[in-house]
Amino acid sequence: MQVFHTENKIIITCNKRLSPYLQQEVEELGFKPVRVFQTGIELLGTVTDCIALNLNLRCASQVLYLIKSFNADDPKQLYDELVQIEWENLIDFSGYFSVTSTVNNEHILTPLFANVKVKDAIVDRIKSVKGIRPNSGAEANKTVVHLYWQDNEADIFLDTSGETLAKHSYRKIPGKAPMLEALAASTIMATRWDRKSTFINPMCGSGTLAIEAALLATDKCPGLFRMNYGFMHIMGYDETVFFTERRKLKDKAKKETGFKIIATDISEDAVDIAQKNAKTAGVEHLIDFSVCDFADTPVPEEPGIVMFNPEYGERLGVHNKLEATYKRVGDFMKTNCLGYRGYVFTGNPDLAKVIGLRAARKIEFYNGKLDCRLLEYELYEGSKREPKV
Repeated sequence: MQVFHTENKIIITCNKRLSPYLQQEVEELGFKPVRVFQTGIELLGTVTDCIALNLNLRCASQVLYLIKSFNADDPKQLYDELVQIEWENLIDFSGYFSVTSTVNNEHILTPLFANVKVKDAIVDRIKSVKGIRPNSGAEANKTVVHLYWQDNEADIFLDTSGETLAKHSYRKIPGKAPMLEALAASTIMATRWDRKSTFINPMCGSGTLAIEAALLATDKCPGLFRMNYGFMHIMGYDETVFFTERRKLKDKAKKETGFKIIATDISEDAVDIAQKNAKTAGVEHLIDFSVCDFADTPVPEEPGIVMFNPEYGERLGVHNKLEATYKRVGDFMKTNCLGYRGYVFTGNPDLAKVIGLRAARKIEFYNGKLDCRLLEYELYEGSKREPKV
């Protein structure tokens, strides 16, 4: 099974509503999606192609390579189909593998039961051929096998990512209520920022938005921060392919930008965490961090975008306080940011009304399971309307 050189179906998963931005990334890499859906993209390619996808993508979660599609009404049929696969040519019998699954079948009450059936089939097959059983468990840092089973239709994949790609590996200190890196990158892409003009992030928290902006502007990909993927533990893996692809990432990454990225927070601890995360990402020299109330954030004359990710007020007792904060956000943008485009990412539509500006666009996202919007405000110099005669 020469999976590194055999073209087959690839599913790239992402968090709900991120697929338009994932599609943009995939097409920029030269791949043509076969299908785009709410939580991912389907295309054709090899596991070697999966190496490039894993290293380059900012908005993805997992890159799955199809091994086999089949019909299975119940766990026995599932086992019988899986035990026929030449797992001994995919998983080292002295190695370690884990199983994940997405299952909707009337005979399966818990995905863990389906995972056990997959594990049993793999172990039994390898043991019958090699005489030794591989180790298995929950850790996703070696070979990972993924089962997608909907009614009686089943797909079995190699998860070439292993640990999720949605975390970009530079954020060693998460801070308070951090935004997932894949979501942060997607929201910035949704602004259509040109990556050449000022980017301001008041209320920066642990710095994820400012750091992702710096990474986008310098074309630094997440693959530069990670040295372990699922594809490395598939038999036939050639490390020279990985290091060649990683060298491409290094060669295209820029060291400097010709504009300012500004990040502020009223919390000294938050700014300290953000600076440390930026240093791990290698972009601390590109971001002007400062401790201040967001209303005192410096705004250069050269226009660009200003982007807020304030609290949403999910906890009881904070809503009234946040109403005042959201109103001040609107006042700050109206007074200090004329000529810019303003953005507020929020999961609270009631608080969004207090901003006091009409949103030009309301872009749908999820933050975890919370329905959110990225609100865009065109901050004109003066009034857009013609004066009355």
